[in-house]
Amino acid sequence: MSTMTATPEKTRTAPIALSDRASIEIRKIMSEKNIPEGFGLRVGVKGGGCSGMSYILGFDRTREHDMSFELDGIPVFVDKRHGLYLMGTTVDYHDGLDARGFTFDNPNATATCGCGSSFGV
Repeated sequence: MSTMTATPEKTRTAPIALSDRASIEIRKIMSEKNIPEGFGLRVGVKGGGCSGMSYILGFDRTREHDMSFELDGIPVFVDKRHGLYLMGTTVDYHDGLDARGFTFDNPNATATCGCGSSFGV
């Protein structure tokens, strides 16, 4: 699991964690895609999907309502309004014959769907 290092102005615990595999893959993508300075990994949720909510994962600049963290040297942004839904979630990465891509292990989810990117609370 990745360790959390708070940015100097932040001392709170990150609501999410990154597995070692996820951290490696995210750093690889950031390098290959030349993600600009000032951008970080955005993790969030949005309404929709089979179970009511879907995950957001991408690269973005920080926004007004964001909490900012650094996980394994990766800047991570989470909208404060999404923190409740993501608290304790681990982002993992799988690269096998049966599955490939990022997955979310969310202890708050009371329902999930087969695609793995939709959940309900």
